[in-house]
Amino acid sequence: MKKLLNSITFSKIVYIRKFTQNSKEFKKKYDVIIIGGGHNGLTAAAYLSKAGKKVCVLERRHVLGGAAVTEEIVPGFKFSRASYLLGLFRPLVMQELNLKEHGLKYHAQDPFSFTPVRNSNKSLLLGGDMKENLKEIAKFSKKDAEAFPKYEDYMMSIGKTIEGIFDQEPLNWDPNRSKMQNLKKFYEFYKSMKHVRIDDAKALQEVMFTSVGKVLDKWFENDVIKGTLSYDGVIGVPYGPYNDGTGYVLLHHVIGSVSETPGVWGIVYGGMGSVSNAIASAAKSFGAELFTESEVSEILVENGHSRGVKLSSGKEILADTVLSNATPKITFLDLLSPIHLNADFLKQVNTTDFTSTPVTKINVALKELPNFTCRPNIGNNPMPHHQANIHINCESMEVIQQAYEDFKGGNFSKRTLIELVLPSSVDRTIVPDEKSHVALIFTQYTPYELKNGKWDQEMKDTYAKHVFSEIDVHAPNFSKSVIGYEVLPPPELEKVFNMSGGNIFHGVMSPHQLYWLRPLKGYSNYQTPIKGLYLCGCGTHPGGGVTGGPGRLSALKVLEDTK
Repeated sequence: MKKLLNSITFSKIVYIRKFTQNSKEFKKKYDVIIIGGGHNGLTAAAYLSKAGKKVCVLERRHVLGGAAVTEEIVPGFKFSRASYLLGLFRPLVMQELNLKEHGLKYHAQDPFSFTPVRNSNKSLLLGGDMKENLKEIAKFSKKDAEAFPKYEDYMMSIGKTIEGIFDQEPLNWDPNRSKMQNLKKFYEFYKSMKHVRIDDAKALQEVMFTSVGKVLDKWFENDVIKGTLSYDGVIGVPYGPYNDGTGYVLLHHVIGSVSETPGVWGIVYGGMGSVSNAIASAAKSFGAELFTESEVSEILVENGHSRGVKLSSGKEILADTVLSNATPKITFLDLLSPIHLNADFLKQVNTTDFTSTPVTKINVALKELPNFTCRPNIGNNPMPHHQANIHINCESMEVIQQAYEDFKGGNFSKRTLIELVLPSSVDRTIVPDEKSHVALIFTQYTPYELKNGKWDQEMKDTYAKHVFSEIDVHAPNFSKSVIGYEVLPPPELEKVFNMSGGNIFHGVMSPHQLYWLRPLKGYSNYQTPIKGLYLCGCGTHPGGGVTGGPGRLSALKVLEDTK
């Protein structure tokens, strides 16, 4: 059955359809309409409906969840189609919405990182046991083994200086608040930051505005150690390891964790759709109404105030408050008539950086477990390294830099950066039989527009076979075990998931587009120039990834404004 099924018509098996309305029985008017049923839109819906608001969520696709979805692409195989790991999700959201009670379960990865080294039987396996980590690192450098615990402490201490602000609206003096309300916000910010040491604050500034390459060069000497750790600094951004700003991207990912051990991410049982499933369940339990296949074509505005939305079917649904989980670009340029926005604001939107994140996701059905020559399989059961994030072509920053140079030239990388995750190594509910597996492959660097050619079916097949061949270097049985696959290059990510420019973060995650400046200068508090219209997607603070943070914070802002 070695048929390449990447051109199949995708099955519309929807694993969270039970959390949508059975029919399009829209009310004439709601308190709040939310455009987009991605995880942040669902989060906002849960908080607002919990507070007593009558909430309606309108999702364009046949399935809720946005990029956090589980879909059956190859018959019998269930894929986390876009996002694929849980790590950045805000603990506060999980607690306040009781998501575990709504069915969310996950496996904390341990070990969490595996890097096989090309033309060698060597590999680097890192996990929660520091003693084992030091043994692994010492195989490459005793000096780096001594430095590693200090580096971990250094990054964690810096992370703590900013983690508190992930759960707060960006600090600013809001003229719409009373003096006492503004002072209260400043005090809340002070409480969250009073533990910060001056040395950590200085280190934060150094890391945020430099490159991941410079950070790691200061700490380590071995290429494999530096290459492995630098991956978290370039993942999902159109930069190389020596571009300034990648230090922050590293920090952003290091902060994430699903366990008591910082930096440990998790594989969600049932796929990432289970995250959206749990949030949808919470929202439904509070009375929110969730609709799929309900595309919004226009935000209705009257006298500078939102009054609802118009669907592509022509139907109008009214509400005094509208939240958009779409990207800022789509919200302001596609869903609003330009007559409602002034020229200076539109100029800001048009100059915001939505450059494509240079990533291509490949979802693969396998008939057997990959067998890595550096750590051969023993029987048919997964081994510890199969449960980790498997990093290929990450054995040095030079390799990563060259991959970036290929991308800058308009081509996909010859030695593609690959993060391979095998969720079926811990979750057997997503595969049809006892031997098969699901492989989720996150790759970069791939241009949105290719210098030679275009992302048609032939090019997608060519790229997939290239990626599989790079995995074959380390696990020779990989290509032969492929049953079917799907390739999602940047234009496809844009088309399927409505991500402007194929940017998975709804806008570049670099210092010039964070905090006060996210998404736009003067509009970091989820409000827009249209009264009653708010943004709730990851184009706002605290940014990209499956966090729930923008959804929660935007909902709290709405509740504050509508008291």
